[in-house]
Amino acid sequence: MIHSVQRPWRFVPGSVIALLVIALALQLGLAVNAPRPLARASDLDPPPSGPVLRMIEAFDPLPAAHLVTLYLQAFDNQPGISIPFRELNYDRVRAWLLTALKLDPAGQYPLLMASQLYAQVPDPARQRFMLEFVFDQFGADPERRWRWMAHAAIMAKHRLRDLPMAFRFARAIAQKSTHAPAWARQMHIFLLEDQGEFEAARILLGGLLASGTVTDRHERVLLLERLERLKNAENSSEPTKR
Repeated sequence: MIHSVQRPWRFVPGSVIALLVIALALQLGLAVNAPRPLARASDLDPPPSGPVLRMIEAFDPLPAAHLVTLYLQAFDNQPGISIPFRELNYDRVRAWLLTALKLDPAGQYPLLMASQLYAQVPDPARQRFMLEFVFDQFGADPERRWRWMAHAAIMAKHRLRDLPMAFRFARAIAQKSTHAPAWARQMHIFLLEDQGEFEAARILLGGLLASGTVTDRHERVLLLERLERLKNAENSSEPTKR
């Protein structure tokens, strides 16, 4: 049997040790300075459609709807990679959200994602895109989706400073939802006031009080006070007659 003999480090030529040190240093340098893997927003593929989607619907669409939303929510945070929402392809994002709603029409999470995740990016165009998506989907189930419409109206007013858009959203709640709370159904009246449309706001508020739908005494008192302020504001805004 042949036994290998390990020679001490002092017998290794200095040139070999130097080469090993240089090789190790180069390896460490490359590892430190290597660029991180990049993922482009275009990497978000279209959602399942056609025969694949029909096959999913034929079995149990609810778990599939949850998987769709989870996949979309996790897409921006991949191992070692973080993709800002504003870099995503919002047409694709919308398609994924629509697929989730198609699989589970009663589900609220896709509209929550649209209004409170993807509409929060510091990009007015993308904010509008997502808020309009919420508006488009609101009419399909206004009694359950009114809260996302109200959130969209508030965002349109305070983030986008777009009172006409906010009014359009708020008016949709008043017109289509009977179970939304009073503050949400009355929001469009106060948005008219914010736009300086005192006469229109006064007429709507007066009609609301006359309809008898406001039965809470405390709420009626507050609305009557608001009506009186609207009348005063309307009178003060009229040009002085000579």
